[in-house]
Amino acid sequence: MIVLVALFYFFYFALIGVHVIFVPKILSMSGMNSMEIGVILACAPLVRFGIPFLFLRGFKLDQRTFYTALSLMMIGAVGFYPSLEHFLALLGVNILFGIGIALVLPYVEVIALERIGRERYGRIRLFGSIGFIAVSLVLVRWLTSPQVGIGFLIAMAIGTLILGAVIGMHHQKHPSEGEEESSFNPLPHLPLWIGFFLMQVSFGPFYNFFTIYATDHGISLESTVWLWGFGVVAEILMFYFQGPLLRRNLWKILQLTAFVTVVRWLIVDLFPTSLPLLFLSQTLHAFSFALFHTAAISALFSLYSARRLSQQFFFGISYGLGGFVGALGAGMLYQYTPDYLFAGGAIAALGAGIAFRAYTPK
Repeated sequence: MIVLVALFYFFYFALIGVHVIFVPKILSMSGMNSMEIGVILACAPLVRFGIPFLFLRGFKLDQRTFYTALSLMMIGAVGFYPSLEHFLALLGVNILFGIGIALVLPYVEVIALERIGRERYGRIRLFGSIGFIAVSLVLVRWLTSPQVGIGFLIAMAIGTLILGAVIGMHHQKHPSEGEEESSFNPLPHLPLWIGFFLMQVSFGPFYNFFTIYATDHGISLESTVWLWGFGVVAEILMFYFQGPLLRRNLWKILQLTAFVTVVRWLIVDLFPTSLPLLFLSQTLHAFSFALFHTAAISALFSLYSARRLSQQFFFGISYGLGGFVGALGAGMLYQYTPDYLFAGGAIAALGAGIAFRAYTPK
């Protein structure tokens, strides 16, 4: 099972790598304008925002739901191919794809923690980062047309589908630990949730337009992919060494990561043609993603007794709603004021820092 989960992570995050790094460029090559790209890419995170509310209505992430999610992910990936020149069709298949990838990972994560344990989990999860980097370095040399890029997307989806199905068949159901009875209410900690939301809004320009932005400013596609990979390496190193930092005040860490993110986006905004400074900005991914993510989920773990539900809402409100607003806002900025794309991200990150600073743990 350990080998299966490691391979699943490799293909799943390779799939995410193609979708995040190359699909914006593929859509641009297919004739979509910046606003259309922003709307298309905003749908997947919006779906992620809506899914946690289903759990409040008794929705269960069981084996049947898992297989359905794998199928929707595959249908969405294949659907990109005939839809490349049709905005509404692309919108539809990306929604299906978003539903699939939002449900598939949590199911396997639970299995991984049950079978592998917390001590070895990080070492297995690293295969996901390897897959993310590997597919990027390969595809950058082969991306001669949109069809080639979608071919890679479909191939990674097939690998994810097969491994996910095998994992599902081999997984023995464990007795339920019981549903959490505690109520979940974000309002007493509203500034914290606003900060989570704005942090992910600030990533809208990066996740959706960084490849286009960098290549439009004269950075080669190959160098841009190396920039993506460099950020992932910084993320891995932070995940590995961040333990001592997390013994400190989590609220101060959240503030720090937000203000570091402001600096990161300002570097990208002010020096878009400087490859060394862009690499410098990518080292800050260790703080703005890795350290922030761990501090955020650790803070929620200590705040809420309804821990699983609080984590689901964290992904929904930050990566879901924040990702949707960030993608849509980035599309509008790049369509009408492209020079201020990452300045907009910096403003959102600054708002997150202010929200975290205004928050008083109760």
